[in-house]
Amino acid sequence: MPYERTSTRKAHRNGYRKRQLKTKYGTVELLKPQLREFPFRTNVLERYSRVEKAFRNAIIESYIQGVSTRRIREIVEVLSDEEISPQFVSSVAKELDEKVKEFLNRPIEEEIPYLFVDASYFKVRDERAGRYRTKALLIVAGIRKDGYREILGLKLADSEGGVELVISDGHRGIRSAVEKGFIGASWQMCHVHFIRDVLRKVPKKEWKRMSRRLKESLVSAESLRRFIEELEREGLEDAARTCERYMEDLFNYQAFPEEHWRRIRTTNMLERVAKELKRRARVIGAFPNEESLTRLAGCILMDINEEWLLGRRYLNMDGFLNPASEEVIENFTAFS
Repeated sequence: MPYERTSTRKAHRNGYRKRQLKTKYGTVELLKPQLREFPFRTNVLERYSRVEKAFRNAIIESYIQGVSTRRIREIVEVLSDEEISPQFVSSVAKELDEKVKEFLNRPIEEEIPYLFVDASYFKVRDERAGRYRTKALLIVAGIRKDGYREILGLKLADSEGGVELVISDGHRGIRSAVEKGFIGASWQMCHVHFIRDVLRKVPKKEWKRMSRRLKESLVSAESLRRFIEELEREGLEDAARTCERYMEDLFNYQAFPEEHWRRIRTTNMLERVAKELKRRARVIGAFPNEESLTRLAGCILMDINEEWLLGRRYLNMDGFLNPASEEVIENFTAFS
């Protein structure tokens, strides 16, 4: 209660001071509490500022490098009341690079039974070639032995030990890396991506019916075989061959606790991550260099990871056997 005096209170309020926080949406005016005994501090503004600095820096770098689009100009106009110089950009970039590097190189302290890998694609300027190229940003996340999710790493590429199951789309590079870098692990084809791949092989007017039948068949290998025979009878040979191609890797999740199945048979866990990255990158358009993309993505992933670790447990891992070792990040080099 205001003005209440108790033995547990460490400080006394002394009014507020106005402070401004510049964001991509404009300037927000805040009331910062004043304390008599010591300065007021909050981690909320620090976390928010970290992402917004990266966002602003990526836009400024793009503008300096000549990436001129309508959206970039609109964002720069919001920041036009500040004095922005190349030296300022460089100092902000250095600070953020250090934080991202520290985050990506931190030790993995918990065992990781389930590993998720996803790729998002961005347009990045290749400084050596002097042109823009589409590159894959590979994101690795895991479900820990204690049931919490954690961002484990990211790696920028020209293409996309001890882990029990790796869940991803049908990217050949990821499948090859699982075979070479995670000996003994099983690869699980994401059911959502599998359905999309099959539907590409059937007439559009059949999508609704085939989508329903395909989902019904993904309960067991036997059920899927019957569906393949159905496709063949209807003359949809390409769709049938696609089903056969992934047959061995669609039901590996069923070797694990049944209460985990819904969340380990798809890469949906990373969908929100990819959407947030795309939302930020959409305004920027194209990144002037790899460092700019890594800086922005790293800061966003740091905040998402913090939310995951402080939020609710994603899976109940009590009694789960054969946990992963601490070689996740080392094996991640196989994706390059």
